[in-house]
Amino acid sequence: MTEMAPSLLMEITVRTLVVCGSALAAALGLGLPLGVWLGRSRFRGRVVGVSLVNAGMGAPPVVVGLVVSMLLWRSGPFGVLELMYTPTAMVIAQIAIALPLVVGITLAAVGALDADWELQVRTLGVSQLRRWWLLLREIRLGVLAAVIAALGGILSEVGAVLAVGGNLEGETRVLTTAILMYTQMGEFGLALALAAVLLGMTLVLAGILTVVQQGGRS
Repeated sequence: MTEMAPSLLMEITVRTLVVCGSALAAALGLGLPLGVWLGRSRFRGRVVGVSLVNAGMGAPPVVVGLVVSMLLWRSGPFGVLELMYTPTAMVIAQIAIALPLVVGITLAAVGALDADWELQVRTLGVSQLRRWWLLLREIRLGVLAAVIAALGGILSEVGAVLAVGGNLEGETRVLTTAILMYTQMGEFGLALALAAVLLGMTLVLAGILTVVQQGGRS
């Protein structure tokens, strides 16, 4: 059985953390404000927007990878950026997967608030910025649930990442694509070792977030 050098394992693991961390941060930065806005606003076409979010939460990742590939391919609308088979393309694909999860769960958390919450805060004369902070505090458990769901979706994804990243050694190879590659090669020992690293990383991160979430209960 072929052995993997510790330096190579570290390289793949670090790249996985960088790519997934970047995608998670971007998904939260875009998804939290959008989810809060959809949850608090009432406008024509809102039902359509919420329906699209709900559909996106269940979209097959391989389809997401196909769409992103078509957009970034050299003949696509963003082909001039030459992002295909780069870590940036992988981040974009993972954002597309995680964003509906963040928006949908945040939207549900805002919708679960008391109907008079907004009126009560306005009555107290709280500023707009302060209202946003108080709202995030009220829905913090839902926000942490969104983070956990998005993190799980990002860390476990392989189809979309493989479609736009290509699993290039030293450039775009991450834990999930490496596991798939070694499995196809029949190197099950290496695949299991990488799977253990990925599973351990997922459990640690999810465990930390779960402790924070449960600790926030009154």
